[in-house]
Amino acid sequence: MDNRKCIERLEKKGVRATSIRILVLDALMNASRTMSLADLESVLETVDKSSIFRTLEIFEKKHLVHSIDDGTGSIKFEVCESEDDCSIADMHTHFYCEKCHRTFCLKEISAPLVDLPTGFQAHSVNYIIKGICPDCL
Repeated sequence: MDNRKCIERLEKKGVRATSIRILVLDALMNASRTMSLADLESVLETVDKSSIFRTLEIFEKKHLVHSIDDGTGSIKFEVCESEDDCSIADMHTHFYCEKCHRTFCLKEISAPLVDLPTGFQAHSVNYIIKGICPDCL
């Protein structure tokens, strides 16, 4: 992806387009799967861990990315599908491979929505299926 698209997306969300934010967003948008802080740190060797972490916090707060807790103890991040909002309706299923420890996005399978009792308001859905991916079978 070119920097212009990253800058446009950042500005649309009211996030100042610094060089580090552009690098992090570009890495996430070009990733074929979800990425953890450690994944981003290894891809962005010149950017320190704390800068990446702070950037991810801002991105999540501004709904540029959402986090996935796949049960590994390492939160994964993914760019929100919609450029406008990261809503529950946009959430999809994720698959965690117990052999290679990768988490895959199954974007074609929506996360099931649950009718909550009155007074409860959901902000995110975290739907993980665990098993063995096709590469590891």
